[in-house]
Amino acid sequence: MATKLAPGPFVNAVWRSFLADSGLEGRLLGDSFRITHATHGRVDFELDIKKHHTNRLGTLHGGTIASMVDLGGSLAVASTGRFATGVSTDLNVSYLSASGTPGSKVTGTATCEKIGKTLAYTLVQFWNEKGQLSARGSHTKYVAGTIGPTKPEFVAPKEFTEGVE
Repeated sequence: MATKLAPGPFVNAVWRSFLADSGLEGRLLGDSFRITHATHGRVDFELDIKKHHTNRLGTLHGGTIASMVDLGGSLAVASTGRFATGVSTDLNVSYLSASGTPGSKVTGTATCEKIGKTLAYTLVQFWNEKGQLSARGSHTKYVAGTIGPTKPEFVAPKEFTEGVE
């Protein structure tokens, strides 16, 4: 039988699966993105901003932030025990201040505000190095069928769990 993981190692295993199986996250965020802490319903993360994350003005691109809202919402859903994190039904982002420039870091927190039989509602917030709330987003996901007898909570495929912390 597969091993049941704690939320932190489980979310890291899900992140590994994104890197292995998705074209966008690995290419856009890759080694610059790190999960710093995960508990049930909450994931903290950070991104070391590189030039390829920026817009033509040299600040963190809104598209990069929107991609992290998408990823953060998925990881928040994962932190509730789902390896399959569903599909997006709605994504919204508000940009409040500059998030940073190459060489700086943006931090974020994603929370799963509510999860039901079919939908999950997440909130993702970002802070720049000055400690200012720089952006916030919401991400709604269709999650029906992501958990059940054949998809147990907090169990990930072995190839993504070796050495996770």
